[in-house]
Amino acid sequence: MESTLEQHLDDTMKNPAVVGVLCTDQQGHNLGCRGSLSDEHGGVVSVLAKQAAALIKDPTDSPTVCLESESGNVLVRSHGTVTVAVHKMAS
Repeated sequence: MESTLEQHLDDTMKNPAVVGVLCTDQQGHNLGCRGSLSDEHGGVVSVLAKQAAALIKDPTDSPTVCLESESGNVLVRSHGTVTVAVHKMAS
């Protein structure tokens, strides 16, 4: 799985708009990262996804959190036991 995850991270970074990507487990431990997102962001990303899920009535639904700023957006979403964050530059 590790080499597959590493390949997905590399493929995501090939998109010119993407400047960072991070994958964490449910405890916020880093599974892999590239670019502007690093180990230090894992806990925050994991908690954001959990808190967003707590706002949704359907436990099978996985919301996407979008943090917007003038310099770009960070999209956060859980997929099973893995949480993914993607930092994209504003267009």
